[in-house]
Amino acid sequence: AKVRQRLGGRLRYFCSGGAPLNPDIGRFFLAIGVGILQGYGQTEASPVISLNPPDDIRISTVGIPVSSVDLMLDDDGQILIRGDMVMKGYWNKPDETAETIQDGWLHTGDIGQIDDDGYLMITGRKKEIIVNSGGDNIAPARLEAMLCIHADIEQAMLTGDKRPWLAAVIVPSSEINALPKAEQHKRLKMACDSINANLSKLEKIRRFIIADEPFTIDNGEMTPTLKVRRHVVMKRYAKTLDELY
Repeated sequence: AKVRQRLGGRLRYFCSGGAPLNPDIGRFFLAIGVGILQGYGQTEASPVISLNPPDDIRISTVGIPVSSVDLMLDDDGQILIRGDMVMKGYWNKPDETAETIQDGWLHTGDIGQIDDDGYLMITGRKKEIIVNSGGDNIAPARLEAMLCIHADIEQAMLTGDKRPWLAAVIVPSSEINALPKAEQHKRLKMACDSINANLSKLEKIRRFIIADEPFTIDNGEMTPTLKVRRHVVMKRYAKTLDELY
């Protein structure tokens, strides 16, 4: 009740989008009677595609498609949408438009799943999918989010393309970063082990390295919208990552 009063006393819902909602935050606010309606959208779709309904919030999903949206998954699990809200195309970029909109369907580039009740879950970006040496497809975004939720980890990026298993580049929290290197490795291994306990064999993070510094816009390792530039991080730590295998 105190938290609700600090929020003005009349707030019933937040809307959340742009990045995955930490499930613990969603559950906390739901418990105090302020629901967080996580949704999903793209600028190309004007922008709302789906939203959790206020009377049936499912925290780990981005809800159900809004009434004007037709939504389906292609054979790769990519989310395709159609409707009047989809853009006509990119300004003066006919090739990009033709690649993005095919047969009236906007190819979002996001990978997802739909449950039996029609709720959508975002599992990754198509261009970020890791294909291991066995030919298995692994979406890193969900696993990276699980790592970053841990109190000892500030940032993380997974690697493992054409490799037998996954490894991570980890930026530790400031508290962990202040410890001796051996203790840092010990604490971060404990963090990875706790996360691995809930993952399939393919998804388990077998090894990791500690980044020299945080991923930032200034060092070129993040975009202006705070997405990790995977190719930049991979290039910087290529030799160290190769030694893991």
